[in-house]
Amino acid sequence: MIKLLDKPLKAFIIYSFVVLLCSIPVYFLMVDWIWVHEVKAHNQIVAESTKKHLIDLRMDDRQVGESVALWNKLQPDTKLQQVPSIRPDSTYDIYRKNKYIPIKGYDRFQGLVTYFAINGKPYSLTIESNLEESYETIAGITAITIGFFIILLLGFIKLNKRISARLWRPFYQTLEKIKAFDLNMQHQISFEPSGIIEFDEMNTSISNLVASNVAVYRHQKEFVENAAHELQTPLAIVQSKLDVLFQNQEITNEQAILIEKIQNGLSRVSRINKNLLLLAKIENQQFLEKEQIDIGEALDEVHSLLSDFEEEATLHLEVGAKVVVDANKMLVETMLTNLLMNAIRHSAHPAEIRISLFNNCLTVTNPGTAGLNSEKLFKRFSSVSKLTPGSGLGLSIVREICVRYHWNVSYVYLNQLHTFTVDFGSLSVNS
Repeated sequence: MIKLLDKPLKAFIIYSFVVLLCSIPVYFLMVDWIWVHEVKAHNQIVAESTKKHLIDLRMDDRQVGESVALWNKLQPDTKLQQVPSIRPDSTYDIYRKNKYIPIKGYDRFQGLVTYFAINGKPYSLTIESNLEESYETIAGITAITIGFFIILLLGFIKLNKRISARLWRPFYQTLEKIKAFDLNMQHQISFEPSGIIEFDEMNTSISNLVASNVAVYRHQKEFVENAAHELQTPLAIVQSKLDVLFQNQEITNEQAILIEKIQNGLSRVSRINKNLLLLAKIENQQFLEKEQIDIGEALDEVHSLLSDFEEEATLHLEVGAKVVVDANKMLVETMLTNLLMNAIRHSAHPAEIRISLFNNCLTVTNPGTAGLNSEKLFKRFSSVSKLTPGSGLGLSIVREICVRYHWNVSYVYLNQLHTFTVDFGSLSVNS
């Protein structure tokens, strides 16, 4: 993954590097052309000056011959000699081994051959200039260019990050507020004006979206809570009427069986109703009372309360270090009861269920023939087992309690064992 700010920066760096590579041969050709042009002009000036001085001396043939010999001795890089005829001037390039510094190898020379007449006799003058310095000049310019390119690039990267960080600060502030937003808290998100049209429009759209979702969520919670409250009384009335009818001695066996099935279904509906009320109260922050609770002691109490299920499952409790949490006692007991009842309900009877409390983690393990759907496991009314459907709210309540106190609940199926783990994290107190 790469940050949005780094994407254009990467493209700019690649583009700059390509431009630098392309500029090197351009520098070479341009500097070489300028250097050759200047050397040609220099050779032309030296040749014209030399010819003018030789002609202006007005020497006779003997003096000219002596001067030519002396010139060739004094100027070994040039050559003055008599030729059969006068020809047009010409230039040439030649590589010749450096006779003064052999270790340097071959040097490049630019030569000029020009013709003129002294006392009516044709002469040629050859002048050569070393072009080796052009390569040194090109190398120097290239090195300086690369150095300044690196300085410019580093400065551009640093400047771009500083400017981008300042320009994108409103975006990251918005992102942090969205990350911290919790729909269960039902609070609105407020954004400060950034002075940038795009960010202000984004913040306005997010605020409207959050307000709409909070309103819908609040209405749904109110509906569930009101419906659960309203159902309590009629459910209690129906249950009492069924109890009276069941005690009637005039009913037949078939009617008694039918009434018993109705009572079982009604009990399940009553449990769902109570669980929905409990979820609504948890989400509405109605369990504000907190106290120091020893998880080990709470497990002992729940274990003793579930002793009636010994025929269905055997509970093995192992408690290591003492773990104390700051929470509501009723919610902690509800979470523990739901975890253990879930293990009992979804195990083949009789079952061996192991409960351990070590390293700030509570683990409940029970045998099973197939793993559960982790994505739907903690959702409301999700069916984790077709054989024992339950109310579909027990694990949802466990998750809501863990979310409330910032604990982490997880599930894994390995070696035909279901394992639920509650990690109390740094909020717990070990002693």
